[in-house]
Amino acid sequence: MKYKTLEDKLPEKRFPKKDIFKKDGTLKKDFYEKELVKLQIQLVKLQNHVKKTGERILILFEGIDTAGKGGTIKRITEHLNPRGARVVALNKPSDIEKTEWYFQRYVSHFPAGGEIVLFDRSWYNRAGVERVFDFCTHEEYLRFMRQCPRFEEMIVDDGIKFFKYWLDISKEEQLRRLQSRQTDPLKMWKLSPIDMESHKHYNDYQKAKEDMFLATHTAYAPWITVNANDKKRARLNIIRDILSQIEYEGKDEDIIADSSIISMYHHKN
Repeated sequence: MKYKTLEDKLPEKRFPKKDIFKKDGTLKKDFYEKELVKLQIQLVKLQNHVKKTGERILILFEGIDTAGKGGTIKRITEHLNPRGARVVALNKPSDIEKTEWYFQRYVSHFPAGGEIVLFDRSWYNRAGVERVFDFCTHEEYLRFMRQCPRFEEMIVDDGIKFFKYWLDISKEEQLRRLQSRQTDPLKMWKLSPIDMESHKHYNDYQKAKEDMFLATHTAYAPWITVNANDKKRARLNIIRDILSQIEYEGKDEDIIADSSIISMYHHKN
């Protein structure tokens, strides 16, 4: 089959909308689950390649509370061998860690040969929540913004394949998800005292995000932004984006991410 554009390969473009989307525009569960399994099979092939070649892959996920970072990571790692795929979700720094170089506690979790490591939040806490809630000094924040691009340049220069995803949701969608956590017994554990405060500071987070992008979006470590208002579409397209950027044996070359959902950050003048 010939396609007019690359994105015509997307299943969402090739099949009738009524078979794929609900009336509110979000993906239907059946379609999502079938597509997810196809992509997870590709992820297993990718992990086999990484193990065989000794490559190192580092993927970090950022975004405001409830953006869907943990859910996305869960779907990526669901069928991977845990011996070669690790999730890093660090608690707040200890008293000792507070005296160390800021990036130090993250480096110890970086991938060895043959590993895929996924960060559920990362060193970008300093440019986000720490800045918004004054958990760091202004001097510490400025030092981070200066050092971060150089730190990430060293990561890439050492041969690690490095991906940075920012999951974006609207203020209204964040409130809906927070309210769901308050009533759903399976999600209550996700709710922290700072979550509702984060919603009140939604606009402050957006400003901090833009400042962070301007300082840390580089040619060697670009930010990839994701419209995550529909969790299912966000998950599928993040996985598609990862798979499309790495060569591995048995790769499905028709996999492509939807640019209306996921794209490289572009500064708005």
